[in-house]
Amino acid sequence: MPKYFFFFFLLILGISCNENLIVSAYQSNPSGVWAKEDVKKFTFDQKDTISSYDIFIDIRNDDFFPFSNLFIIADLIDPNGNIQRDTLEYEMARPDGEWLGKGLGSIKENKLWYKENINFTVNGVYMLELSHAMRKNGANEGILELQGITDVGFSIEKHK
Repeated sequence: MPKYFFFFFLLILGISCNENLIVSAYQSNPSGVWAKEDVKKFTFDQKDTISSYDIFIDIRNDDFFPFSNLFIIADLIDPNGNIQRDTLEYEMARPDGEWLGKGLGSIKENKLWYKENINFTVNGVYMLELSHAMRKNGANEGILELQGITDVGFSIEKHK
């Protein structure tokens, strides 16, 4: 029981440290494999159409991730059904192979910029859909099972 209390305390402490955090969510990948057809779908209710926000894509990877970069397709869908699609590339490792994310041990957490200083112009429920767009150099077909991505998520913070 004390062990669980300690982890709960750390979780509350971590959340309270970022007073600008509006929402944060993750979805895990079974066995650390992100399947090509596994589109991660997140919804969030946005009522504030005046303030500015920053959106991040949050990725956890382990040592089985075989690449130094990550390509993601992100669809932000507003309550009216309008879609903003972005193809994004993120650097995940330095040229010497050292992971860029934070964390101890083999799991690294990456907080990747997605949208900066945006306003949600429509009040209501938004959806963010994330899928990977990885393929090997010279290949036409995408990678069906991307190893080493343990969790995929997003977070929204008030713009500072």
